[in-house]
Amino acid sequence: RQALATFCLGVYAFFGSRGVYCYDLQGNLIWKKDFGVQMRMRMAFGEGMAPVISGDRLILVFDHEGDSFMAVLDKNTGGEIWKADRDEPSNWSAPLVVEHQGKKQVVVSATNKVRSYGLDTGKVIWECGGIGVNPIPQPVRQDDLVFAMSGYQRPNLMAIRLGREGDLTGTDAVVWSQTRGNSYTASPVLHDNKLYVLTDNGMVSCYNARTGEPYYHQTRLPKPYSFKSSPVGANGKLYLASENEDVVVLRMGEKFEVLATNTMTDQVFIATPAIAGGEIYLRGQNRLFCIGGK
Repeated sequence: RQALATFCLGVYAFFGSRGVYCYDLQGNLIWKKDFGVQMRMRMAFGEGMAPVISGDRLILVFDHEGDSFMAVLDKNTGGEIWKADRDEPSNWSAPLVVEHQGKKQVVVSATNKVRSYGLDTGKVIWECGGIGVNPIPQPVRQDDLVFAMSGYQRPNLMAIRLGREGDLTGTDAVVWSQTRGNSYTASPVLHDNKLYVLTDNGMVSCYNARTGEPYYHQTRLPKPYSFKSSPVGANGKLYLASENEDVVVLRMGEKFEVLATNTMTDQVFIATPAIAGGEIYLRGQNRLFCIGGK
């Protein structure tokens, strides 16, 4: 699977074993880099890790059933800034860049441990075990808390406080955790101190992000659904694009409320919707939709 990242001058396409490519907006190749690795993913799943851009840095993670590593490149030239070996099996959770106490760090959720690396140095700042197997959702951050989640074997959702160093496993740096109702595939949405979680079989939870107390928990949508795409939030609404033709719209807030169910006939939505300029873009199995106001 192809993963993309954009910046002001172009587009990056990351193909895992087949390298990373940088194009300008006219489609001209600016640079490319092959890491010379043949990734071996668990159960032959795709190499779907998304690249992440922070400033002039391009962050790539190669977690697989071999010699895993993370690399940070100069986004303008493709030159390697640093590379860090990682003791991790296959992983699909995209890294998250956060700034805390004036320094940027890269948080990567993975089976053995959630780890944070100094963006400038590549050195591990902190690590925390207990996330569970096969993490796919990307971590999210509010103030001094980072939320990392898995929903497969030994599922866990952890709220980890920034500001510590070393191994945080089993310490009070883990402010709260949740092992039920976690997402296997979809990343959560965090807004207004509320953390929204969508399971692959269509159950929705909303937590107080600071305390972990649920406003509602494992609440089912009006009919059975299957989800792979992540929910997105905009204008007080949460958009859920299913594999079963429907795009369900919820009201964001402490109360579970379905505002609309929009049926897109014969469409299976795997890709996460994108919102820009007051319009929502939905990529189905054979069509791309752009939906906006009049």
